[in-house]
Amino acid sequence: MSTINNSNPGNSIPSPSATRLLYIVLALFTVLIIGLSVWLISMKSNLNALQTEKEIQKVELQREVDSLLTVHNQVKQEYSALAESVDAQLMEKDSIIQANANEIKRLLDTEWEYYKIKKKLTQLQTISQVYVRQMDSMYTVNRELTEENERIKEEYHIEIKRNRQLNKVKEELADKVETAAVLRAFNIEATGIRKRGSSKEIETDKINRVERIKVSFTIAQNAIVVPGTKTLYLRISQPDGKVLIKGRGDEYSFMYKGEKLQYSIVSTINYQNIDETMSVYWDRRDSQELQKGIYNVDIYEGDHLIGNTAFTLR
Repeated sequence: MSTINNSNPGNSIPSPSATRLLYIVLALFTVLIIGLSVWLISMKSNLNALQTEKEIQKVELQREVDSLLTVHNQVKQEYSALAESVDAQLMEKDSIIQANANEIKRLLDTEWEYYKIKKKLTQLQTISQVYVRQMDSMYTVNRELTEENERIKEEYHIEIKRNRQLNKVKEELADKVETAAVLRAFNIEATGIRKRGSSKEIETDKINRVERIKVSFTIAQNAIVVPGTKTLYLRISQPDGKVLIKGRGDEYSFMYKGEKLQYSIVSTINYQNIDETMSVYWDRRDSQELQKGIYNVDIYEGDHLIGNTAFTLR
């Protein structure tokens, strides 16, 4: 009897240990694949987070640059009145600020080195702060100079006004002194005179009897007037306004406020600042006709009319 062998090397069944090993390897591959997937998902999430953070930082840096430039330009605008007085150093700082701001903007658009850009931005902020302080200092100095200039101008105008007032007062006082330093005649009386005998005088208002006209007056005392010789001129006007004169030559005239006038009587006195009473005469010529009516008498000394009176002949 023969024995039949059904074993086939090509169709052998794996042993339980080999099957267990295969399962272990497959499990490890599965765990590895799952872990790699989780790692890849985590890496992608981290990359997205980093990209988001990068964008946030970029926006923040851009905002800081824009804010710095806005403040810088506002400062320049506020101190625009100092534009002509800004020195070369400040102009150079302004150029540096603008150049650095443009460089940071370029880096933000083309590169991404946060700490490099942040460092440049910090430097730019420092330069900007120095610029602002210097501009503020210049503004303060300029404002103080302007205020000082305005104060000096105001004081100057006040001083001019004060001087004008003082000059006006001085002129008024000078006018008053000049007015006060003028001779004055008072108690002025004028009348017609007829002679009787060699020395007796008889007053008359009858025109046919008048031989001379007598004018008596007192020169008042005045302590301001400079003492010394004073020349008095009298003009006697007839009713028709014509002056009784001694002659028409220049020797019978005097100057009054730039005008040449003929006089009727001239007399000199030695004035010593006290009352001086005196009488002067106008003599009628034998053939001279007089008019009936009111005669006016004016007394002059220098450029001043110092007294007047009137009398009547009938």
